Amino acid sequence: MKKASVFFVAAALMFSASVFATEGKNSVKEPETKIASEIGQMLKDNNIVLNEDQDLSAYVRFTVNTEGEIVVLSVRTEDSKVESFLKAKLNYKDVTGAGLQQGKTYEVPIRFTS
Repeated sequence: MKKASVFFVAAALMFSASVFATEGKNSVKEPETKIASEIGQMLKDNNIVLNEDQDLSAYVRFTVNTEGEIVVLSVRTEDSKVESFLKAKLNYKDVTGAGLQQGKTYEVPIRFTS
């Protein structure tokens, strides 16, 4: 009887360890990936001049209004010209096909490289 209870405890531990070790579904954040590529297309034609091996980065925080347009809430960057450029290029642009929820806040990293 003692061996049976030890066996059941060992089996329960092995089962619980395997349950916690599995990662479940590897979900891709589809809307975020799609909007990042759409924003990349919107910013494709830009007039930002960079020196050789210079990188500029920014984080654009936005929401989607009832008309399916981007409403830029904030831009985190060290360059004020990049901030105003991003706001002008992205604010109130239509993104209805991106699968974003209206009212939800999103943040997308943006990087300009030379």
